[in-house]
Amino acid sequence: MAILVGKQTRVLVQGMTGRAGTFYTDLAVRYGSTYVAGVRPGKGGSQHIGLPVFNTVREAVGETNANASLVMIPAAKAGPAIIEAIEAEIGVIVCVTERVPVHDVARVKAALKGSDSILIGPNSQGILTPDACKIGVMPTADAAPGVVGIVSRSASLTSEILAQTTAHGLGQTTTVGIGGDAIHGLGFRTCLELFRNDKATKGVILIGEVGGTEEEDAADYLAATDYGKPVVALVVGRHAPKERRMGHAGTLSIFGLPSAAEKIERLQSAGALIATDADAVAPLMKKAIDGNS
Repeated sequence: MAILVGKQTRVLVQGMTGRAGTFYTDLAVRYGSTYVAGVRPGKGGSQHIGLPVFNTVREAVGETNANASLVMIPAAKAGPAIIEAIEAEIGVIVCVTERVPVHDVARVKAALKGSDSILIGPNSQGILTPDACKIGVMPTADAAPGVVGIVSRSASLTSEILAQTTAHGLGQTTTVGIGGDAIHGLGFRTCLELFRNDKATKGVILIGEVGGTEEEDAADYLAATDYGKPVVALVVGRHAPKERRMGHAGTLSIFGLPSAAEKIERLQSAGALIATDADAVAPLMKKAIDGNS
């Protein structure tokens, strides 16, 4: 089992005919994911890398029964593209585009209300259920089916922890990159809920950073819930200087928001196991899962 995506997922790509869209669509198809269409206004009726191209998302859904979308549209047009996917009732929408204007993301968040769509991103590495479905730019070389769910704000650390869990014989059910932007779709709390309800997931790794309130939301949820599975948390940025953006828009430690140390304290008080550094994550999770066996 897994969360959000699997063998049943049928993906269309908004922006498939561009250079990045072509490259990552081809990689995902070669990996074994089911990609069924591309969308590019003005190029409807054509073929690209063996897939049909449509003018609109609604047309693509009607012809191919696509239920997920990968948005690889330049930042200035990514917001309207996401809203088009929401209006076409796409179930899972993954936006990897960076620097989408904040006002556009606010409009996207409004469009999501009352819909059945789930947005991952913007500025997301994507989502990966090993040997079943990849949507986005997440590497697959070190992925392996297994028992650990991973949810992360950091792309580079996601790749590292994914490799570690495979090396320690744990593997992954699903890995989710929620995105590095301050305003985004799916968050830690909802991912924790989904992993809790997934019988195949025996433990969850949460990779957090300074900035935002994702870690606090996760801590509040864990504190109020008998989670029943080990949660290992790694929060980086303990030495990040105040009021300086560290890497991407979401990693901004400003006056009035909790520091990395405060986030760690909140998560630990809520029952999460705290990894002191990236190398400690997989061993800590393996020990916790073995202890629950």
